[in-house]
Amino acid sequence: MAGLHTLREGNDEPGLKTNLDVDYVIHYKIPIADAEAAEAEAAFVQLIQALGDVGFATEVRNGWKSSLLVFVKIASEKLLNNQVYRYRVQDWLYGVRTAAPNQDLAKYFQDEPVTEAERLRLAYLLITKPKNEGGAGITPKIGQWKHVASVFPLHDHEFNRQWIKQWSTKYYLDDSDINQIRDRFGERVAFYFAFLQSYFAFLLFPAAFGFGAWLVLGQFSWFYAIVNCLWSVVFFEHWKMKEVDLAVRWGVRGVSKIQHPRPQFKFEREAQDPVTGEIIKVYSPLKRLARQLLQIPFALACITVLGGLILGCFSIEIFITEVYNGPFKQYLTFLPTILLTVFMPTFSTLLTRLAERLTDIENYETHDAHQASFVQKIFVLNFITSYLGIFLTAFVYVPFGKLLVPYLDVFQLTAQKFTPEGKALPTKSWEINPDRLTKQIIYFTVTAQVVNFATEVIVPYVKRKVTKTVENVTSEKNAAGIRDVDEEHSFLKRVRDEAELDEYDVTVDYREMVIQFGYLSLFSVVWPLTACSFLINNWVEARSDAMKIAISSQRPIPWRADSIGPWLNALGFLSWLGSITSAAVVFLFKDKSGPDGSPRNITGWALLLSILFAEHLYLLVQIVVRGVIHKLDSPGLQKERAERFRMRKQLLEQTFGQDISDESHGPGQTGGEKITRETLEEEARQLSIKGGVTQEQQFWLRQRGAGETIQVGRTLISQIAAANQTKTAKK
Repeated sequence: MAGLHTLREGNDEPGLKTNLDVDYVIHYKIPIADAEAAEAEAAFVQLIQALGDVGFATEVRNGWKSSLLVFVKIASEKLLNNQVYRYRVQDWLYGVRTAAPNQDLAKYFQDEPVTEAERLRLAYLLITKPKNEGGAGITPKIGQWKHVASVFPLHDHEFNRQWIKQWSTKYYLDDSDINQIRDRFGERVAFYFAFLQSYFAFLLFPAAFGFGAWLVLGQFSWFYAIVNCLWSVVFFEHWKMKEVDLAVRWGVRGVSKIQHPRPQFKFEREAQDPVTGEIIKVYSPLKRLARQLLQIPFALACITVLGGLILGCFSIEIFITEVYNGPFKQYLTFLPTILLTVFMPTFSTLLTRLAERLTDIENYETHDAHQASFVQKIFVLNFITSYLGIFLTAFVYVPFGKLLVPYLDVFQLTAQKFTPEGKALPTKSWEINPDRLTKQIIYFTVTAQVVNFATEVIVPYVKRKVTKTVENVTSEKNAAGIRDVDEEHSFLKRVRDEAELDEYDVTVDYREMVIQFGYLSLFSVVWPLTACSFLINNWVEARSDAMKIAISSQRPIPWRADSIGPWLNALGFLSWLGSITSAAVVFLFKDKSGPDGSPRNITGWALLLSILFAEHLYLLVQIVVRGVIHKLDSPGLQKERAERFRMRKQLLEQTFGQDISDESHGPGQTGGEKITRETLEEEARQLSIKGGVTQEQQFWLRQRGAGETIQVGRTLISQIAAANQTKTAKK
């Protein structure tokens, strides 16, 4: 499997030095059953024919675990250039590009060469597009292509080595680093790292301010809550503008309008668009709406299942740690954690699969619409699992603990049935633990971040290392006596490693950052050092995500994007909710705690008024900040204005000639030319031929050109001045 050895300086393995001009590798699984093997063989023949029909050269080699590796590359540069030119023209027609590509292809591709990401993206589209759109129509794991396990590009290990080395020695990532990612892995991945870079830079202020607030202001500070909410507004609005700036600079602004159709889309009929006249695939919007409404019971199911599990474990933990005082208490305190560890991943996986199924049922026509709907459901899941426990502590346990804890006797009565002679369990008098909320925040913002890093990077790497020996043995058994050519062995071994890696999903990384932003926006008023923890974590996160791409995942398809997609709405929601949550927490806990740590003198109307004021202040500040930021200029917007001005100027010059001002005179005018007897006689002759002078023409022919108008005007001014002097003298 791929490992850290591929990143070592001086690694001279031949298989890491070149990709042999391979664009993509198709991992083709061969089933064990004889009947299915015959079907897989027939489908393999169709696969090679489909690739050849659209212009791909192919090579096949033996893989691991009863599989084949089909190596694919675009056979001719002419085909590639035609594809590039076609899609760039499409970008121009959709407004992504400001000018049409030059029809002189040789000069055009010399001025604007094809990037590696662009080549790989168009090659993948040529493989997967439907046949009626000029592609091979190969969709992994679906229909006749169910034996196609994956289609992936090969890593450039030399680039990966330099990339990781460079990032590991830099404290701060700059625009050149992000542009490097964009050129290699496409805009979708580059937007994630750009967001992470911008978020990291903005964290410097709340980290410094939070440290000062922790020293001076302490917890539940009104001032800290207001500053933190202002920061979240500024960051959110800044990132919205930053997205536009990056999209313009990368030439992908508006690229979301060009959405790729999903092969899984099931249309009801084909019809003619009444506006454009083109033939389109139609699916009833009412049916889709009816299926989208299933998101409501899905959200209720998430609240019931995950919320019930969290609430149950929360109650058990309160009972064991703060009420129960019997034997084995030191061991029983781990029971809620064990229950969450066992059941939470299981329930989350089941609900995630349900979310996928519901999204499939909604039957979206494009990948972007499908992904946006799925992200909405995933955000609901993560919101519950990440924040519900803290909400229970802040707004249920502490304020209403004395009212609710007596109901925890249900655990005692249940356990009492299993004790000798039904004896009551030993308990102690219960008091609210005022530090519980702070400890929870510290766990989620520090400990959980470390655990997440381990489960995301370290555990998968160790797991691959442990299973490597077993897989090597299995691969030898499945080799069926086929040996590699000596000069290809190292290269094929490395490709087989990459074929077994997981696909990189940038959605997972977006989810982590958005959830982290939620902790900072919603609850950092409880522990002002939250931003300090996140600042350190995100420095590590950027490098660990790069490592994950380089050694733990297949090289991502370089898809384009013009934003972070639906996660932007999630950021806006958390930023707004943070103003409400911070106001409520400060109101409940600031200078209102009794001797036992519980809030006192809580009045409902005052709490609602505090929340209402905070929300309106947030909305007002958002309007002001948005207005100020929109008035600021940026390199991307300057570039867009310059390109559009150049395009308009070029179009006008091509249409009207180089000197447009010469053609802008009014009727009967002669511009800057000198009025002569010849010109006057010629105009009089032309008018006599046309049948005389109309009243309108006579009006506009009294003065010829700007010089004559000036002369007449000066004469009139002199006459008016002389008349005024005469009147003054008579008086």
